[in-house]
Amino acid sequence: MAERTLPTPDVEEITGTGTEVAPPWMTILHNCECHTFEQVVTQLQKAIACSEAEGWEIAWQVHNTGKAVVKIGPEPECVRVGNILASIGLVVTVVQS
Repeated sequence: MAERTLPTPDVEEITGTGTEVAPPWMTILHNCECHTFEQVVTQLQKAIACSEAEGWEIAWQVHNTGKAVVKIGPEPECVRVGNILASIGLVVTVVQS
């Protein structure tokens, strides 16, 4: 029986370490003028486990600039945070950074 040799395809060597991760995602809270500062702070504490003082800082940033990034991380975690914030009608977006 004759031996068959298959042509060697042109293959680029992958030099990655195998530990690459997908780009992070961001949860952005937008100003909506439809909730009190207290409601926003309470929801931020639930969503990102921040202190009350940190929640107030974020709420003021949203109020003064129109938006704030409240979470950077893997998509599922950013979606989870966004869902908690949106559960009371806050306006959020989750985007890949």
